[in-house]
Amino acid sequence: EVQLVESGGGSVMAGGSLRLSCTASGFTFDTTRMGWYRQPPGHECEWVSSINSDGSTWYADSVKGRFTISRDNAKKLVDLQMNSLKPEDMAVYYCGALVPRGTWFCGRFGFWGQGTQVTVSS
Repeated sequence: EVQLVESGGGSVMAGGSLRLSCTASGFTFDTTRMGWYRQPPGHECEWVSSINSDGSTWYADSVKGRFTISRDNAKKLVDLQMNSLKPEDMAVYYCGALVPRGTWFCGRFGFWGQGTQVTVSS
């Protein structure tokens, strides 16, 4: 059974930092592209960042330079370090295994976690 479990969400003042973690199981993690998506309140889900099995990374323009995605294949873990948080970063953040199967969510198929809330106050 595929499982993705996010942790690390919470409340922070603007300018602060949070680190999200996602622990994966039930699939071949080290060859799977992983990603973080988010859904702000009242808005569509949006892609935040992805990391390939070889460590190559991509970021949405809105978070570039502030967020850093990383992975530990031995621990089956993918993290999202979020610095200089802004109120517009407030959302439920979802970890995804970006494979062409599973559940349709955020505009694509994949395996998804249950989400973790990030609240940023000004």
